[in-house]
Amino acid sequence: MLRTLWYPIEDYLLTGGVVMVPLVLVSVLMWGLIVHKLLALKALYRHPLPVEQAVACARTGQRPDSHYVGINSRLVREFLLRRSGHGTLDSHVVDEAVLVVAGGLERGLTLIGVLAAIAPLLGLLGTVVGMISTFNSIALFGTGNARAMAGGISEALITTQTGLLIAIPGLYLRNFLQRRVANLKHQIDSLALTLKRQLNHGEGV
Repeated sequence: MLRTLWYPIEDYLLTGGVVMVPLVLVSVLMWGLIVHKLLALKALYRHPLPVEQAVACARTGQRPDSHYVGINSRLVREFLLRRSGHGTLDSHVVDEAVLVVAGGLERGLTLIGVLAAIAPLLGLLGTVVGMISTFNSIALFGTGNARAMAGGISEALITTQTGLLIAIPGLYLRNFLQRRVANLKHQIDSLALTLKRQLNHGEGV
């Protein structure tokens, strides 16, 4: 069954010409990054550390329990690595921890967007290559060799189609991931504001 399925895929890739090679590489890399990012962000939504416990951990210097793996616990752990024990200084340490955690959330999104944008450009390159092949066959054989003309046109259309099939879901999922990251950033900003309010009221974290 796998062999039967592979033959149409192989024919499709061969018909698309040499440009199909970078298109396949772009697709594999992009989807690998998307799956990795989806799993990483999903983990940050699991077992969230309640705000009250996060404040208590920051105040006492005790690390959150290991089963808390959400975004709040990550922010608290980053804060505890840098805390000085001085209330005013630690309010700036909270901001530093937010930057570190938020920067990690953004990692990989730009590359996904770049790969999704490159795919239709590679498809356009394949279109140009296919049309050049078509015109060359016309120059050599005239319009009487329909098979040679069809090969160049097929190459042009298949690469364009493949580029769009890669780009459309890639851009959609990149925006989906961006929204998930924005939600997580909102959570850590809210927790950071609570921690800084505790510090500014002189309760010392």
